[in-house]
Amino acid sequence: MTKKMLHTCVRVKDLEKSLDFYEKALGMKEVRRLDYPEYKFTLVYLALPGDEVELELTYNYDQEEPYDLGNGYGHIAIGVENLETVHEEYTQAGYDVTDLTGLSDGAASYFFIKDPDGYKIEIIQL
Repeated sequence: MTKKMLHTCVRVKDLEKSLDFYEKALGMKEVRRLDYPEYKFTLVYLALPGDEVELELTYNYDQEEPYDLGNGYGHIAIGVENLETVHEEYTQAGYDVTDLTGLSDGAASYFFIKDPDGYKIEIIQL
C-alpha cells in the first residue's frame, strides 16, 4: 500500500497575519482555500514552491483567545542553503528568532522562528 504525506495543520487566530508571516518570512504560497461560512471556518493550504507537502492553516471565525499550544506540538522544519544569512534577515525583519545553534555531534545547525500564534518553525542548514 502506497502512503504519502499530504499536510500538517495548525490552527491560527488571525488568518491574514498568519498568511503574511508564512508568505513573507518563509516564502510559502497559497495553494488553495476552502471556506465554510456555514460552519464558521476557513482552511488555507500553503506550500513551498516545488514542494508537495502542504501546511494547512485552519481559521475558526469565532476564536477570540489565543490557542493553547500544549506540550504535544513539536515544530515544523524547513531547510535553507545559507542558515546564517536567513537568520540575519529574520532578525533584521524583527521576527522572533532564537540564536543559531547546533547539535554537539555536528549533525545539524539550526535556529527557530515563531509564527504569530507562537508555533515554532525550525530552520535547518541543508
